[in-house]
Amino acid sequence: MTTTRPVRQIRDISGLLDHASHVLATRMAAAFAELAITPRAYCVLYHAQEAERTQIQLAELADLDKTTMVVTVDELEKAGLAERRPSATDRRARIISVTEAGGRVVEQGTEIADRVHREVLEALPEPERAVFLSALARLVEGHLAEPVESERTVRRARRARG
Repeated sequence: MTTTRPVRQIRDISGLLDHASHVLATRMAAAFAELAITPRAYCVLYHAQEAERTQIQLAELADLDKTTMVVTVDELEKAGLAERRPSATDRRARIISVTEAGGRVVEQGTEIADRVHREVLEALPEPERAVFLSALARLVEGHLAEPVESERTVRRARRARG
């Protein structure tokens, strides 16, 4: 018996967002290779430079698990871009401090991230760019702000937000 599959009434938003996110992540990774760092490392440096933050706080901001955060900070320290320092307010906590060289990388990395984002937006007609950004921001800050509980675990590729 032959069956016909149902016809989708609404375009596959999940597939579109997943694909766009993956391709954007590969473009970012390729662009950050100019600095010999990853977008994840840039994200940690960027947020560490904003304010005095612990590894745990930075991991949350960069959407990294503890193990990945430790490895990332180890790499940044080895490259001379950051260092762990004791917190002035909590001796048990370690603050990630950006070195002078790390500050230069943040400056260059910000230019790279802006360039990649600008290239993506320039692929859209001028009148659609602001509308696209506004709509996406509204979704992420509203209806799609928080994951919902599910009986089945939904695996998510952890990506740095910078």
